[in-house]
Amino acid sequence: MLNGFKDFILRGNVISMAIGLAVGSAFTAVVTGFSKAFITPLIGLATGSVGDFSEARFTVGKTIFPYGLAISAAIAFVITAAVLYFCIVVPMTKVQARFAKEEAKDAKSEKRDCPACFSEIPAIATRCAHCTSAVEPVEAALRAAGLDKVPAQV
Repeated sequence: MLNGFKDFILRGNVISMAIGLAVGSAFTAVVTGFSKAFITPLIGLATGSVGDFSEARFTVGKTIFPYGLAISAAIAFVITAAVLYFCIVVPMTKVQARFAKEEAKDAKSEKRDCPACFSEIPAIATRCAHCTSAVEPVEAALRAAGLDKVPAQV
């Protein structure tokens, strides 16, 4: 039982996930600090609240509603999401697109219908495998297969 737990903990993806969570929480702390130090006071100045916008609240009866904290958290979330998207997702998508190999088309994978029996046959076929009718191959499929002319019929 303990060996299974040890194998689970030492598995590479668990350690990578733990590192990702630690870095993510540190990143969130930095963004939250930036938001509280710069963005929230700027919004407070723009809306007429003097000082820290996160201190904004209203009271109903004896209950205090600190709506400024919710707005600060929402701003921190939007900033975090924007930084992650523009600094990680977009560049990684471009890198993956650059290094993605374009798969070569298989000439045999292109299909068409036989004009005689309407069964599906390869586009480069010169004879239907179902009804044995002679058919003209599709020229574009021949070029894709690297064939300049129709293969000799047997």
